[in-house]
Amino acid sequence: MRPYLLYSDGEGNIFEDDSLYAVGRAGWDAFEVEADQWIPLPEGGNLYELPGRRGIGIDVHTGEMRLCEKGWAVAAFIPPAHTTLWLSAYETSPDAPTLPLFCYTAAGWMDGKHWVTAVKIEQDIRQEAAGYNEDAITEGTKQLLQQYPENRLVKHLMENCCMTYHCPAARNFSLHRWECPIPVSPACNANCIGCISFQPEDESIVSNHDRLTFKPTVEEIVEYTVPHLIEAPFPIVSFGQGCEGEPLLMWETIAPAIQEIRKHTQRGSININTNGSRPEWVRALCEAGLNSIRVSTNSARKSIYEAYYRPNNYQFEDIVESLRVANSYGCWTSINYFVFPGMTDSNEEYEALRKLIRTTGLSMIQWRNFNIDPDWYLGKIGVTETGEMWGVKQMMEMIREEFPDLKFGYFNPPIERIKGNYATDFAHH
Repeated sequence: MRPYLLYSDGEGNIFEDDSLYAVGRAGWDAFEVEADQWIPLPEGGNLYELPGRRGIGIDVHTGEMRLCEKGWAVAAFIPPAHTTLWLSAYETSPDAPTLPLFCYTAAGWMDGKHWVTAVKIEQDIRQEAAGYNEDAITEGTKQLLQQYPENRLVKHLMENCCMTYHCPAARNFSLHRWECPIPVSPACNANCIGCISFQPEDESIVSNHDRLTFKPTVEEIVEYTVPHLIEAPFPIVSFGQGCEGEPLLMWETIAPAIQEIRKHTQRGSININTNGSRPEWVRALCEAGLNSIRVSTNSARKSIYEAYYRPNNYQFEDIVESLRVANSYGCWTSINYFVFPGMTDSNEEYEALRKLIRTTGLSMIQWRNFNIDPDWYLGKIGVTETGEMWGVKQMMEMIREEFPDLKFGYFNPPIERIKGNYATDFAHH
């Protein structure tokens, strides 16, 4: 399998160049992609041009790598539940604009369809594009706003997240199903380079959406989450969303909210998505009744983590301890692992990840696509050489072989999946 390279004419039209085979990027370099690492572009995926960048491919006649001179390079957005294996390969001109905070997966054309370098890592259907009925979402939003007219969180989730930014979690909440978001913190104790809710005015990129501007009360949280847990299929309520800072900073609100929720129902799962910066606050939430925790990280290596997160008053060792603490309380522990081919699958990262899994008793890795301009990211963290690498797919297989009880996925699992059959107990057709 050797798909042809894609290019854009700069006017929204994308073509194949049948003189070049598509390749993939890892770290700073371009590589030929093995046939088993291409899949058809999944439903909900899209293609976009990369201005100021010339695609790199393999000449079909000479077998040598060269630039495509016909237009701008092309990359793919792959939908949730899929993990990228290779990035789009290109050469960037000095005046090229910084790319927005999306994932840039390698793509090509063959046999009348688009192909991408990815693997489906998750069978849960909760964010499949085909599952969103716009009329039902509009009606569900209207009903929730009428049902909770004074609740600032519901208003934020419906008017801002659901209807403006089309947040999948908020859209699912409007449909009364699966995972329901609970943003709680307008502040953060990290300065992540690729933050999706806040960027300095002088930065060359902008955040994907606006950050929460208020601190919700326990009453506001409990008012809409209890009915969701009682009524929704495979219900989860999750603190820590893309439209906020760090939820642990609001632990003194979250802990009593968890306790109050559990006074009304024992159904479903209570989760927090967090940077895991304060183990003592994680302990307090576990004691309050937290069921699962997902800690985000771009790396299992301290130097790479801290270069990206730029933490305030905490360090990498604290997130490791938070996972250890949560595990000691019987909490389901995941990492939200930002996959960057060439970095994530380097030999050094592989060894660090093995150590992290063993040290923390990790339950799950969520192999998430890293939404960031590759050149910009590597430049920001000061990486010029990525070293020997395994390949993302090979690294996954090696980790799975060594840690057979460790689960792979993309989403926070519901309590039915955690305590029942991981292979079947989740949202599906």
